[in-house]
Amino acid sequence: MKTTLKLEEAMMLVLGIYLFSLLDYAWWWFLVLILTPDIGMLGYLFGNRVGAFSYNLFHHKGVAILVYLAGIYFSIPLCQLIGIILFSHASFDRMLGYGLKYDKGFKFTHLGEIGT
Repeated sequence: MKTTLKLEEAMMLVLGIYLFSLLDYAWWWFLVLILTPDIGMLGYLFGNRVGAFSYNLFHHKGVAILVYLAGIYFSIPLCQLIGIILFSHASFDRMLGYGLKYDKGFKFTHLGEIGT
């Protein structure tokens, strides 16, 4: 089952790359921006609760989809780009086994404990 879930996340990453290709941005933007959602980890400087909230905000696919759809609805390509980057990054992270965080600490995720 673990392989199936990783393949599913890989296909969502491919979807994000495809959606990016529909935008009028150079490809190097995707490569530069793909790791920017990890800025959400800075919340851990203020404790586990704030860290989990900020990390999850930047890694939640529902938030990514809402931002992307708002960009489509209001014709704002930058919002579409942000949504695609958030979605693609979250898919890439989950493909590697990093999930949404619990308040207990960074290594406690909805996919299980990191490093076990």
